[in-house]
Amino acid sequence: MIEAFENAKRALEVFMADGRNITTLEQAADLLAESLAEGGKILACGNGGSACDAMHFCEELTGRYRQDRSPLAAISLTDPGHLTCVANDYGFEEVFVRGVRALGRQGDVLVALSTSGNSPNIVRATEAATELGLRTIGLLGKDGGSLAGACDLEWIVPGVPAHAPTADRIQEIHMLILHTLVEGIEHRLFGSS
Repeated sequence: MIEAFENAKRALEVFMADGRNITTLEQAADLLAESLAEGGKILACGNGGSACDAMHFCEELTGRYRQDRSPLAAISLTDPGHLTCVANDYGFEEVFVRGVRALGRQGDVLVALSTSGNSPNIVRATEAATELGLRTIGLLGKDGGSLAGACDLEWIVPGVPAHAPTADRIQEIHMLILHTLVEGIEHRLFGSS
């Protein structure tokens, strides 16, 4: 069981060793705060555990993270009624595209989570967001898959062990990124707590 903690520690060390990851954190926090300050909103999507991470990220923004402050406009595209309706009528590849097309406006930001970077519904949502003029942020894993290079800003978390990376270690880094972004947004919009 201690191996899980050792792998999590190694995953964080690998992430921190790449200075581009920290630079991207700053850029992403700037982008998200700027969108919110100008009346935009954040949309987020992911599958499985990444869907839960997308929901958690948005509730930290609409609710409360570390400070009492005004709620921030963030919507997770994970409503079960919407997902099952669209999946039934149009196919699972469309579940996030339709949410992006219905709710996304120029000036908004889509945060797309995929531990493989290959989820067709995340790829299609990202393409639709770009087409509509949204900025895009990708939290990806392994080699980034087909989404590598497709977003305005991205992290590709390689995972550990390197020979067989697992989604759980990637998702743990993704959640740390999301919490750090909320902290950065709060600092930019409301100052230090």
